[in-house]
Amino acid sequence: MIQVSRFKIRDRQGQLSLQMIFFAAIVVVLVTGFSFAALSFLKLSVRSFNKASAFAVAEGGIEYYRWHLAHASADYWDGQGATSTGPYVHNYYDKNGNVIGTFSLEITPPVSGSTIVTIKSIGKVLADDSIEKVIKVKMGISSFAKFAVAANDTMRFGSGTEVFGEIMSNGRVRFDGLAHNYVRSALSTSTDTDSGACQTNVWAVHTCVAPADASPPAALLAHPAVFEIGREVGVPALNFTGITQDLVSLKTQASSSGVYFPSSTNPGYELVFSTNDRYTVYRVNSLVNPPTAGCTNSQNQTGWGTWSISSSTLISSGTIPASGIFFFEDDLWVRGQIDGQRVTVASGLFPDNSTTRTSITLNDNLLYTRYDGTDVLALIAQNNINIGMVASTTLRIDAAVIAQNGRVGRYYYRAPGGTSQRCSPYHTRSSITSYGMIGTNQRYGFAYTDGTGYQTRNLVYDANLLYGPPPGFPLTSDSYGIVSWEEVQ
Repeated sequence: MIQVSRFKIRDRQGQLSLQMIFFAAIVVVLVTGFSFAALSFLKLSVRSFNKASAFAVAEGGIEYYRWHLAHASADYWDGQGATSTGPYVHNYYDKNGNVIGTFSLEITPPVSGSTIVTIKSIGKVLADDSIEKVIKVKMGISSFAKFAVAANDTMRFGSGTEVFGEIMSNGRVRFDGLAHNYVRSALSTSTDTDSGACQTNVWAVHTCVAPADASPPAALLAHPAVFEIGREVGVPALNFTGITQDLVSLKTQASSSGVYFPSSTNPGYELVFSTNDRYTVYRVNSLVNPPTAGCTNSQNQTGWGTWSISSSTLISSGTIPASGIFFFEDDLWVRGQIDGQRVTVASGLFPDNSTTRTSITLNDNLLYTRYDGTDVLALIAQNNINIGMVASTTLRIDAAVIAQNGRVGRYYYRAPGGTSQRCSPYHTRSSITSYGMIGTNQRYGFAYTDGTGYQTRNLVYDANLLYGPPPGFPLTSDSYGIVSWEEVQ
């Protein structure tokens, strides 16, 4: 019995050893697995860290060139000269001054007629040269044509006005039509002194469309029936004075590489564009007389007249210059149609004198052929942008128009009444459509509260003007802003 018991004990000791080996093996496998997983996780963490570092390096390249453009806005070659092709490689340092990677820049200058520069930055780190991050950014300088209407004065938009695009004024804005985008003012509050004002103490952007706004300091509420997107007050003001220097520059460019006409001894010039890339210039000999003795300047408006051509003489023609710049030192009338051209037409007389400032008048359609940004036209007048008395009853203007010292609009032509027909049938016109933008130093208007003028006013903003303005067109600043941002890799 004793021997039998010994055999049983030995059998149990052998079973225990096998169990220990089995469990030990499992432990070894688990420890090995955990170690491998920990090592893999460590490698993954290090690689993720290096990827994040490479991304930061690539972003550093974008920020570096944004800084570079702020100091040299037309240098698209990293200071290496226009003949260099890049890529431009720079070391990237940590806070202790140690090199941790490099960024490589590929820079694409703006195409003709655009302010958009494309920057591609490739970031790498020394710790793992198999990793690279690629960021592509487009930067541009916005032009003065970032608004459907930009004004330096009080503005009033009547109930027949529909505006597609932002409105910005340095003064008060009363808007009783339909705004499909923001309406903004540099003022916060104001006093409405217009006849027919629904209230006196008003927010700087207000409406008399029911329900009328509450007076400040009551909250400026949403009014989506009038302001579809919204309205803002107390925003930074626009700079209209800088346009004077732009006119001088345009005169210089037109004299050297564009089309330039000096002051005439007549009422001015007429410029006509054709779709075959040609232009024609006429000397204006005389203007239309008011239709009756009662058609007079009853509102005592400065510069009032018919601003309509009676007779003219052909004096010049040619092909639109590559620069696309025209300058006339006299009053100017413009009409016609362009096709595949980028053109700026300016009118001014220097030295600048308030009594001799020149205007541009539009009485007939001025049209684009293409509406994809290929056709771009600007009209910049030292004084007014006029719509004359004998203007088309249905008028379309495809252009960015700026009245640097005066206003964009139409003079008051008296309605029938009394013993004469006054300015009939020209006192009312049917509809006017502006496709582009309007910049006006003084209060703009194509209609009056008594029903004279254009009955329907459609102001449509051309978004192509924002970063693709006409040649020599004024910009809002010298600073580049980000138009688009993309992580390529």
